[in-house]
Amino acid sequence: MSDPANAKPARSARAAPAASAPAGDVAPPAPEFAPLPGPAPRSEPADGAEQTALMADRAFRAGLARLTGGLSPAAMAAIWSDWAVHLAASPGKQALLAHKAGRKLLRFQRFALSCALTGGEGEACIAPLPQDRRFAHEGWRKPPFNLMQQAFLLTQQWWWNATTGVRGVSKANERALEFGARQALDVFSPANNPLTNPEVLERTMREGGANLVRGAANFWDDWARMVSGRPPAGVEAFRVGENIACTPGKVVYRNRLIELVQYAPATDKVRPEPVLLIPAWIMKGYILDLSPHNSMVRWLTEQGFTVFMIYWRNPGPEDRDLSMEDYRLMGPMAALDAVQTIVGPAKVHAAGYCLGGTLLAIAAAAMAREGDDRLASITFFAGQTDFSEAGELLLFINESQVSFLEDMMWEQGVLSAGQMSGAFQILRSNDLIWSRMMREYLMGERAPMTDLMAWNADGTRMPYRMHSEYLRKLFLNNELAQGKFEVEGRPVWLRDVRTPIFALGTETDHVAPWRSVYKIHNLADADVTFALTNGGHNAGVVSEPGHPRRRHRIRTTHHDARRLDPDAWMAAAELREGSWWPSWAAWLADLSGAPVDPPRMGAPGVDPDALPDAPGSYVHMK
Repeated sequence: MSDPANAKPARSARAAPAASAPAGDVAPPAPEFAPLPGPAPRSEPADGAEQTALMADRAFRAGLARLTGGLSPAAMAAIWSDWAVHLAASPGKQALLAHKAGRKLLRFQRFALSCALTGGEGEACIAPLPQDRRFAHEGWRKPPFNLMQQAFLLTQQWWWNATTGVRGVSKANERALEFGARQALDVFSPANNPLTNPEVLERTMREGGANLVRGAANFWDDWARMVSGRPPAGVEAFRVGENIACTPGKVVYRNRLIELVQYAPATDKVRPEPVLLIPAWIMKGYILDLSPHNSMVRWLTEQGFTVFMIYWRNPGPEDRDLSMEDYRLMGPMAALDAVQTIVGPAKVHAAGYCLGGTLLAIAAAAMAREGDDRLASITFFAGQTDFSEAGELLLFINESQVSFLEDMMWEQGVLSAGQMSGAFQILRSNDLIWSRMMREYLMGERAPMTDLMAWNADGTRMPYRMHSEYLRKLFLNNELAQGKFEVEGRPVWLRDVRTPIFALGTETDHVAPWRSVYKIHNLADADVTFALTNGGHNAGVVSEPGHPRRRHRIRTTHHDARRLDPDAWMAAAELREGSWWPSWAAWLADLSGAPVDPPRMGAPGVDPDALPDAPGSYVHMK
């Protein structure tokens, strides 16, 4: 008997063969699958000797990548040498740096003398940056800790002067070097040393060292969990399908790459246009269906929408040749076919999160080119379409680094979850590494596990070919914004997209900076409603009504109106207190028809009771 979740949608002639996994299987086997035709990420030499040499080089660099955490030594050396050679040829800059060092030393001496004469605090000669919370404790304003703090901040400022403004250094290398110098200096911050941190010393004296005992226990527990592959402490309290990702629903379609979940209606009537959520495959999709109180999925159903969501399969080495085109066809395109098989010809509100938004933009551009008008609206949650200013992730994306990553993935078949999460942690080392180590290992405090933290620990992988294409075509070459990204052998233009767009940016996003997300205004020939909320890449999106201290700005720009630059937009946008979710729901409602009876669960002719329960089996794959 066939799996009802594999019911073939009416328009899925191009979809891949479906995986016939029984309901509830934790890790369904991958079926035989022939990759869709398309260019390989890199051309391979045909000559046997050249092929052997390439394989040897790749194997060597893949082994080296395991020692360097995926960072290319050649790329790092090129960045450093660009700066060093140009600085060596800049005697004026060298003299200026010597002058600045002398002035900073003089300022520090005056500060130290002032502290000695007053027997306490002197007038600080430099203040931490607004986002730097390491020195907020009162003890940092008393000797000798104020001297250590001021010396560190002056040194940090001098290195910023040294790594920037060197004539001839490329902007990309300058940004990467400044970032690298900042990360290296953070290692030596007095805040990270128990003997030079007044807050740690105060706690140690008050507790008689019990905090260090607890911290040591925390360290060994974390180490044991890491080497054994177990999740962080506290994650076990959050169980997928029980107290998170527990909105009622059914798996109504499955192929090799996705399970499509249809959620049960929460109202007697629903809008005729369903909402299709497309998370990024860099994350588990249940970030949009966390606990009942902050589940976007549950909240949307309570607002009278029929909600579908894609759950991506966690790829393994056998999926190494899956491409961006495979993800488009077996992801949003197959899901659209399945949704319309269930709800009928009604148009669909499609929403993509992060990389899922980028894929949705590619799919929407290809649909517009072919005259496919099945989308009622398009929403991007921190989803980029122009990667020219894609934040600190761009710092080390160059030909050398991408080639190095390709060789590492070529050997593994995938980019592992640990390698991916390590890169994101480095981008915010103060918050995600050093402050955590200080709090948990020196202060002996375990931060309580939250649903968002538990989700963040549930990592995924990315296939070799898809990730290579993603890095090269989007980050390295910015093909989508330039109208050069090819779908089925022909380039697609976002200018062809005229469907109304809602785009969300978050103020402190390190992955998709809001000014980068804002560039959709200049690419699509559509009415764009842009919202900017406080918070970061994840916490800003998961911002349910009632969440404390939330606010957002919002403004609609019509397709024929003058585009504002980001700063002018911020000055003109309406400031609203509270979550952005109600603003988005009102926007969706304005583009929707009058409420109707809810659609049935699953495709016609399929017994809903035979369908697997949400969130399905792919979400459990490790």
